[in-house]
Amino acid sequence: MTQEPPRYRPLERFWPYAELSEQPTDEELAALDPELHDALFGPQARPFSITVVFPRLDVPDFGRALDLARQSAEYRETGTGVGLRHRARFHSSDAVKLRDLFHIVGVADDTEVLIDDRPVPFARELWLPLMWFLIPRS
Repeated sequence: MTQEPPRYRPLERFWPYAELSEQPTDEELAALDPELHDALFGPQARPFSITVVFPRLDVPDFGRALDLARQSAEYRETGTGVGLRHRARFHSSDAVKLRDLFHIVGVADDTEVLIDDRPVPFARELWLPLMWFLIPRS
């Protein structure tokens, strides 16, 4: 043992407790799953939306896909590493961006299409083509 005095004095408490607020912040509430939000705070009126959830893909236009996803009404990244998923919610007014994004990421079987945040049968085959009807022809 050395005879030097200690360089620091440890705190008297055993565990480094975090100072957490009792109420969630606006960012935490926005990050809640919509079904959990409805269960906790009651249902809220939201416009019709289609959400595309996709993993990291090795396609040439993946950078453009991320740009389109970030331009959506709501964009989130969930998970880490291999489980990382990009989640982009589009409203009916953004049908062109939704179509462009889906043409890039829709080639992967891991890409999910959610209608109002719920998996619905034939979402890829029926609901997405119905959204393409909202695209004005020039």
